[in-house]
Amino acid sequence: MTGETTVRTAVRIHGRSAQQQAVRALLDGLGTHGGHLVVTGEPGLGRTTLLQWAARSFRAGPVLHLGPGPDRGARATGEEPLDTLRAAAGGAPLLVCVDDAHLWDAPARTALGRAAEHLGGTARVGVLLSVAGHRAVDPEYAHLPVVRLDPLTPPQAEALLDDATDGAADPAVREQLLAEAEGNPALLLALVRRLTPAELRGHRPPPRPLADAAALTEVAGEALTGLSADAHDLLLTVAAAVRAADGPDVDASLVLDAVRHLRPASTPAPSPGPLPAPLALADDRLRFHGPLVRRTVHATAAPDRRRAAHRALADVLEAGGRRLPGLLHRSWSLTGPSPAPSLADRLAAVAADAAVPASYRLRATAYARAAELTADGPARAERYTAAAEQALLAGHPDRARPLLAAARGCAAPAGVRGRAELVRGLTELRDGPVGDAHQSLLLAASLLAEDAPADAASAALAAADAAWAAGDLPLCLATLAPEPRAKTRAAAHAEAPPPSAHAAGAVRDHRVGMRALLEGRLDRAVVPLGQVVERARTDDRPEGLLRSAAAALLLGDVDAARRAGARALAAARQLGSDALVPQALEYLAYAELRAGRHPQARTHAEEGLRTALRAGQRNTAAHHRAVLALAASIEEEPDVVARHVTAALATARRHGLAQVATLAEWAAARADLGRGRPFDAADRLGLLVLPGPGRGHFAVWRLAVPCFVEAAVLAGRHEDTRAVLTDFAGWAAFGADPQAAAQLARCHALLAPPDRADDLYRRALARHDEAGGDFERARTALLYGKWLRRRRRPREARGRLGSALAGFDRCGAGVWAAQARGELRALGAAPHGGGTGALSRLTPQQLRIARQVAEGATNREVALTLAVSTRTVDYHLRKAFAALGVRSRLELARMVEHAEQGGQAGRTEKTGAQP
Repeated sequence: MTGETTVRTAVRIHGRSAQQQAVRALLDGLGTHGGHLVVTGEPGLGRTTLLQWAARSFRAGPVLHLGPGPDRGARATGEEPLDTLRAAAGGAPLLVCVDDAHLWDAPARTALGRAAEHLGGTARVGVLLSVAGHRAVDPEYAHLPVVRLDPLTPPQAEALLDDATDGAADPAVREQLLAEAEGNPALLLALVRRLTPAELRGHRPPPRPLADAAALTEVAGEALTGLSADAHDLLLTVAAAVRAADGPDVDASLVLDAVRHLRPASTPAPSPGPLPAPLALADDRLRFHGPLVRRTVHATAAPDRRRAAHRALADVLEAGGRRLPGLLHRSWSLTGPSPAPSLADRLAAVAADAAVPASYRLRATAYARAAELTADGPARAERYTAAAEQALLAGHPDRARPLLAAARGCAAPAGVRGRAELVRGLTELRDGPVGDAHQSLLLAASLLAEDAPADAASAALAAADAAWAAGDLPLCLATLAPEPRAKTRAAAHAEAPPPSAHAAGAVRDHRVGMRALLEGRLDRAVVPLGQVVERARTDDRPEGLLRSAAAALLLGDVDAARRAGARALAAARQLGSDALVPQALEYLAYAELRAGRHPQARTHAEEGLRTALRAGQRNTAAHHRAVLALAASIEEEPDVVARHVTAALATARRHGLAQVATLAEWAAARADLGRGRPFDAADRLGLLVLPGPGRGHFAVWRLAVPCFVEAAVLAGRHEDTRAVLTDFAGWAAFGADPQAAAQLARCHALLAPPDRADDLYRRALARHDEAGGDFERARTALLYGKWLRRRRRPREARGRLGSALAGFDRCGAGVWAAQARGELRALGAAPHGGGTGALSRLTPQQLRIARQVAEGATNREVALTLAVSTRTVDYHLRKAFAALGVRSRLELARMVEHAEQGGQAGRTEKTGAQP
């Protein structure tokens, strides 16, 4: 190590805007009244930092810092803190910061909690406490409002790392730092401080492990002070058990049996008592309050004691017939040097046994441990590769990458190296530069060609997916071109067992159909792609169903895409594949978007974004953000559009995602168009759709042509539309987009002279009726109504505009509905508010949830219906309660019923008034 530092001295706070907002509300309120707030979080998440920020931000009066002193019990009893704080305030606003309030003794905590609670009214004293989140909140503070600090999300951690290092970290080192820190900001900065500048820049290898006992103790060691030997044994056994568990909690009886095995037979069993503070017990399962303390317990334990804990767990698990976790713990109890070939073979065999119940995560751990115990050679490379594949399926690309790096360091034949490149390419396809993914997948296809032709074909098709994502049409076509040995491989596929032949046939048909489609030969694409779609009827594998959904989208069969996507989602969830869930939601979101069902697209994309971020799939997350931006672009949420567009474009530019970039730019332009800014929209869309080097993705830019034509006409740029309408007419005739024919007629109506426009608008509406889709039909009706009003045909205009308003209301297109209402008001009509009254304050998602809850559905039932998590339902329901000012589900049901009845009455009156 050198004396140089790799961390900037001043680092901004990242990922704490919600918590800062809560603290800011407390500070702002001290001008008129007192308040109190408890900040809690695991060690290293920034409790002290947040209190320091609060103290710096408070300008209205003095700040008093109270800390636990040696005589705190003597001086902090009874009413003394309350009197002291009142006296210190002196009538002026006062902020009292108490860091680590959990360290105060019980009488002091009682007095402090009472003082915080009673300092309200006109006292103008704010009490800001921090307590450790690795333990339950003390009962003395449990009645106070709590702000919880969670680990940073991956983008937030990346921003902190870039801020701390000025972006100087080597990409591989950066990935390792982020993975080891697990979103803990203090640990991330501690790990960066351990590195020399040369190590940070990748010029020298970093220390192994990065997060060693010293680094973990620096951040979380205080949480383990003052514990008895029995408590340490219990903590160590739980920490050891979690290493071979499917989640953060473990069976309490398993742990207690193992603890008894740890103690010599002559030693009396420990007397039952309260759990050590870092542990929680729920439903007979034990867990740490946070992962950092668990890691610290395991890393800082004496090696012989750590091995003993694993040996005890192995004895208990093997006695209960749980082979895979038992073998894992047995392997961690070894004292001799690696390799241990017999145990490695047993571990790998059990991990490969589909009859053994185990998650992808556990199988990845088993394969990796088997590889560690295997001598250098093909078997070791194969096991590291298998571990990486299972880690990827579990949704942990951050674990897959170092395993692939370990496999690369082993001597191995072409087939094993090809499998590793396939896993590497799939990892980058979802979470890295797609150009790198394409190269890895092409290499995989070449290496696998002889020994695994079906896998080679899958790798080549995935390489085409990478070229598609990059927007490189020539590369995509070249990748899809038939190979010289295609007939030989087809014969090999035909001789394969039925499941393999089925999958290989789907891959072959998809490849042929996709190439024909990109060459403009729909006649040659329909049959093979249709066969891919048809195969989904008998396929229950998520991979096959995802391929079917993709083929259906290529053909424009959005209903088939929705069915296949929904089945793929169910299959992925049933298998526990966290990697495939975001992809299934991506296809569902795109299918709903193509069908014009923006609220449903938004629902799937919101869930998809959360699952993609959890699974470390930044590229998939960018796709979901693009969908969310497009869905929000029709609502009155410009800030939401801007946020998702910015985030999507940031990933798209780093990873070469041309499709995402085009969709995001289109969303921003459509938001401008909806808000009455056609000049801005035309400028942005012109870059996407007009010929030139900056034209958007080859499969997406045509979808934005109708928006461009509308914006250009409104901006007086009629001539610009000629260059793209011919292309769009060809696209509409192609038949892969059910909305295109109606949109084309609308575009011609916008550009037509008065004697032809009327007929073209009517033709467009008729074709919308055939294709379906509320939003696009409503847009045509709105433009037609505007045209009729300008032609002084108010009665006809009123009918078209009313139809447009109803359509926009149905699909939640608030910003477009506002345009329709404005037009109706210009005609002297009184537009209805969509039939929802007070419910118009809700977002479309909140309205859907509110209506289902009003009908008696539980949050779980709503979640199942909308294919979202119960947490999502809880969040939107709280927002709906706040927006409507209700406090119970009964009040909500009454308001929904009243609003719906009022809206129906309004619609009846309007209908009755028409001649």
